Amino acid sequence: MTRSINGTVEVPGDKSISHRVGILGALSSRGIEVTNFSSGADCASTLDCVERLGCSVERQGDRVKVARGEGIAEASRTLDAGNSGTTARLLCGLLAGVPGTFSVLTGDDSLQRRPMSRIVDPLRVLGARIDGRDGGKRLPLSIRGTRLTGGQYVLPMASAQVKSALLLAGLSAQGSVTVVEPLSTRDHTEIMLEHLGVPIRRDGDSVTVYPFDDLPGGSWRVPGDFSSAAFWIVAAAICSDSSVRLSGVGLNPTRTGLLEVLRSMGLDCSVENESAQGGEPVGDLIVRSSSLSSVSVGSDMVPSMVDELPVLAVAATQAEGTTEIRGAGELRVKECDRIAAVAEGLRAMGADITEHDDGWTIPGSQRLRGATVDSRGDHRIAMAMAVAGLAADGPVKILGSDCVSISYPEFFSQLEELSEDLVPTRG
Repeated sequence: MTRSINGTVEVPGDKSISHRVGILGALSSRGIEVTNFSSGADCASTLDCVERLGCSVERQGDRVKVARGEGIAEASRTLDAGNSGTTARLLCGLLAGVPGTFSVLTGDDSLQRRPMSRIVDPLRVLGARIDGRDGGKRLPLSIRGTRLTGGQYVLPMASAQVKSALLLAGLSAQGSVTVVEPLSTRDHTEIMLEHLGVPIRRDGDSVTVYPFDDLPGGSWRVPGDFSSAAFWIVAAAICSDSSVRLSGVGLNPTRTGLLEVLRSMGLDCSVENESAQGGEPVGDLIVRSSSLSSVSVGSDMVPSMVDELPVLAVAATQAEGTTEIRGAGELRVKECDRIAAVAEGLRAMGADITEHDDGWTIPGSQRLRGATVDSRGDHRIAMAMAVAGLAADGPVKILGSDCVSISYPEFFSQLEELSEDLVPTRG
């Protein structure tokens, strides 16, 4: 038995874009002002860190303005990125190129287990002076700002965070910095720089930035977060007699891989009111109950939907045929081991799922049952399991569900508003 969900949802402002508002605003004397700034704790960590660096941060509801103030100064206290890998990695790029400063950067227990060498190593190639636990492979990190060199760096793996950190470092380097990607990743940093009028060059898989002392300011509305919308897209698709409108969602093609995959599976979805905000395409998504069929996802598709793969796995349990999701080994080093967490949670609900080093094999047309599942403190696992719970025959309890505050504090209250039936409970 699947429950029905119906109504209109406004998801929080895009988390990736909100982070970049905080970081790029710190390089602008005029400042960047936006509305619909993300309500999640991760982006609050970014604002807290740039404020500790002497920048001006004004926040009233979802309206945020960040400006350089007197310039980035040495923080008197440790910079705490909380649970946010984006905060930690982008700050490395920002701080590495500020001569005369010394910063110590840390995070919570989960973030301290996540790899940092992927950003530390390329920044060191540009001359960054970064050290830390396990030779700089883990937080805490110490960063001594210095005048970085320019140059070209070829990324060994696709990573928007690493690309963005190098581009940020390039803004204060001695010469231009070019980053070459093996696969295209989300390009919010490039779009925001272009929207602000900062000269950059995009050429195929490479992007180049040039030294720029003071970024121009600007103001706009942050699009709705597609990664947050993904849970409602899948929920409406797998629940009978359902129709959900998602208003003002960001439709950047480097982020909407899930939408394209679900459409290939038979998703009933239309787009209305298309426009642009801050250089980003946006629109209203209208998603209805759908008859889904299986799909095969490979490594070339992962960068555009890496955060949405847990909820795609949920959709696969309700599709006809067997779905294969591979090339997603990056999920092992997210807030938790998401490959293991998804397999554990769905098995608890009675699903047949085979776990691989880099993904899953998932037979479809499965009946899920009520169960108690563990979010492992990961916001995307908690929400994916809640969506799975909508398709379960019995009650589902999600342990550690408060972790949704990382990106989407309103998620469970909106779920209750959309569903007239029993929804998953929290623990």
